[in-house]
Amino acid sequence: MAFSVASPDDDIISEINMTPLVDVMLVLLIIFMITMPVLTQSVLVELPQASAEPTTTQPESIAISVLRDGTVQWNSEPLTAAQLQQRLTQVAAMPQQPPLQLMADKAVEYQHVLTVMALAQQLGITRLGFVTEPIH
Repeated sequence: MAFSVASPDDDIISEINMTPLVDVMLVLLIIFMITMPVLTQSVLVELPQASAEPTTTQPESIAISVLRDGTVQWNSEPLTAAQLQQRLTQVAAMPQQPPLQLMADKAVEYQHVLTVMALAQQLGITRLGFVTEPIH
């Protein structure tokens, strides 16, 4: 920026010369005006249309409930320990395992829930979730 400097006899003039600032702003404006159409321009591509629907289906989730007395239910069907192990083995053998939703009564002993979790882990089940109720 240029300042006008006066001689010692004259009064002090302390005005900023605005001409270089205006020149720089005009150059920047011209640069932005030239580059904006290039940035907003896109290449139009015609994509092929697919005629088939995707064939991947998500397996239904399985609800495993552990009741207050320690009994286990598979989608509301009571099971023994041997039946539970057999069904979990079948689920573990599936190529796409359905998610297991473990619901436990809040008064059940933790050992019963831990038994179901350990059995699922031993058989190689990877999708095990816990179902809880939110606190109001």
